Amino acid sequence: MNSLIINKIKAALALFAKYWILLFYIITINYLELIFSLWTFRGLSPDFAFTVLFSLSAGTVLFILSSLFPTKPNKIIALILLTLLILVYSIQLIYYDVFKTPLSLFSLTGAGDVLQFNEIITTAISKNIIAIILLLIPMLVLFFTLRKASVARLKLSAFCFILLFLILSRVTSVICINLTKEDPFSQYTLYYDSYVPELSIKKLGLMTTMELDIKRLIPSFDNNEPKNVLEYSFIGKSVANAVYEIEATPAPSIEVKYTDITPTPEPHYEANILDIDFKSIISNEKNKTLLDMHKYFSSVVPTKKNEYTGIFKGYNLILITAEGFSPYAISPELTPTLYKMSTEGFVFNNFYNPIWKVSTSDGEFVACTGLIPKSGIWSFSRTGKNYMPFVMGNQFKNLGYTLKAYHNHSYKYYDRHISHPNMGYDYKGVGNGLNIKKTWPESDLEMIDVTAAEYIGDKPFHTYYMTVSGHLNYSFGGNYIARKNKSYVKDLPYSDTSKAYIACNLELEFAMKSLVKKLEAAGVADKTVIAISPDHYPYGLPKENIDELAGHKVEDNFELYKSTFILWKKGMDTVIIDKPCSSLDIMPTLSNLFGLDYDSRLLMGTDILSESDPLVIFSNRSWITDKARYNTASNSIEYTNGSKTDSNYIKEVNRIVSDKFKYSAKIIETDYYRKIIDSK
Repeated sequence: MNSLIINKIKAALALFAKYWILLFYIITINYLELIFSLWTFRGLSPDFAFTVLFSLSAGTVLFILSSLFPTKPNKIIALILLTLLILVYSIQLIYYDVFKTPLSLFSLTGAGDVLQFNEIITTAISKNIIAIILLLIPMLVLFFTLRKASVARLKLSAFCFILLFLILSRVTSVICINLTKEDPFSQYTLYYDSYVPELSIKKLGLMTTMELDIKRLIPSFDNNEPKNVLEYSFIGKSVANAVYEIEATPAPSIEVKYTDITPTPEPHYEANILDIDFKSIISNEKNKTLLDMHKYFSSVVPTKKNEYTGIFKGYNLILITAEGFSPYAISPELTPTLYKMSTEGFVFNNFYNPIWKVSTSDGEFVACTGLIPKSGIWSFSRTGKNYMPFVMGNQFKNLGYTLKAYHNHSYKYYDRHISHPNMGYDYKGVGNGLNIKKTWPESDLEMIDVTAAEYIGDKPFHTYYMTVSGHLNYSFGGNYIARKNKSYVKDLPYSDTSKAYIACNLELEFAMKSLVKKLEAAGVADKTVIAISPDHYPYGLPKENIDELAGHKVEDNFELYKSTFILWKKGMDTVIIDKPCSSLDIMPTLSNLFGLDYDSRLLMGTDILSESDPLVIFSNRSWITDKARYNTASNSIEYTNGSKTDSNYIKEVNRIVSDKFKYSAKIIETDYYRKIIDSK
């Protein structure tokens, strides 16, 4: 009896000795996922079970790759594979810490640009050194284990057995995925339909999310041929730019408080659309993807013109995307110019500025195009050769305006030298005509002072600025602008990090003060509209500092992204808007205010001042309307304004949000505007 037990133990040990590295890979992947999740998200959920499931097949693939050759080469391959694996998790951990979004593989093409911020990267590594050390532990284990253990070449019979295990483990994972399909943001949806990295990492794991990212870079995998377009009969109030049945009831008016106007009965207003013959286009379309898009956009109810349509017709426009700007940087004492602009123009009390996958570039893209960026690519760069008729530059170009765009950092960063001229601008940055002092970050004030004379004159102008003075890191040692303005903030009752953030943003205040003076001196201040929105919330500012500046703990799915949109002209009457809105709505709102010809059906945002009901969309597909807030991170619903529970409403809005993501990506992929507008 004892010999039988001993023989079984020996057989088990022999089997382990043969396949130990398979078990090692599986355990290592789960360990790396565990460290990444605990460090990045400060916790785990039951969804981690799906990470474990997918680790079986992922570990098996690594095992096969390191078992194809004799023992010595296999050991080297095993070390290389594990090094790459740990490197990937370390890079993702550092990148997420800095940018609060996962690194897409496409973004690696811009690695040279990112390396310009070596001090920021060094700081992030130092800050996360404990996590990086923990991630390195499997490497030490493998290194010492390989000194005694072997990694033999797989024989054919063993290879077949392992291959069978790979198939069965993968099939099991997929079956479990399919069992979750009822949830709108379930593992099933994230795996097959909706690429939402923020949710996918938490619900499927980083390894599987990167696998999905790779597939999206392969055209055959990223095809996702759309199903037949659905017509929605919306229950209750309509949602902005939703898909309706043709007989949909017009949305009720938004509540707008006026300081100088007594509301009067609304006259009849026409829709903001172009003369596009969708019926004819649909009848002649052969391509299934385009046919589906034609049907979708033809069924979208457009927003209507309103009492604000064209009130700025013929005026100048200065549009600014402000790096890392937020309401916490505004105060009547330190930033009187920005304070005046934010309280005496159009005042948007419920404006949100969601962060998107490619942080600054996608933030610019949303505000400038009214479209949702496509995940996994640089949407601004990708559309650099597309026809973009609705961006402000190209709209004003048709009116003979002087068009200028400036960025006070490298002109090539995020391929702006491709995207910004495509928007109609004569574009300058550091390195192609913008001559300013080379510091980190560079000065917004200096950029304004050396460029204003290039466009302020007798001819109508539209100018776009992408600032950089508000960029992280927020410290007096490593940030030139913070150090330059330190004296202004030294007595504030905040930590040094929070003071440094405010000091950075003082440069935008000084820039706007200088700009207004120049406009006044030229006699065009009362004919020039200034619009300022951030590219994203200040994610380089630690959460505890955001809480400090806010004076309370900031909720991190909605409130964290609540921001400011300055829309101001000297001498205008104050208009207060309580309607929820976001940066996605900036471009259509400006188009309507300037009386420009655009088609509201072909944008994902809407004119904030129109009758359309609000819909604020976040990168993780959470949303806000005037009836509810839906949080995909917690899968929770909060009904507002006395609204009652309505599951059908939630399903409809989720579907509308999903369609907006899908069809916005299709516009980018297919150069859709060129097909239906430029070809006319």
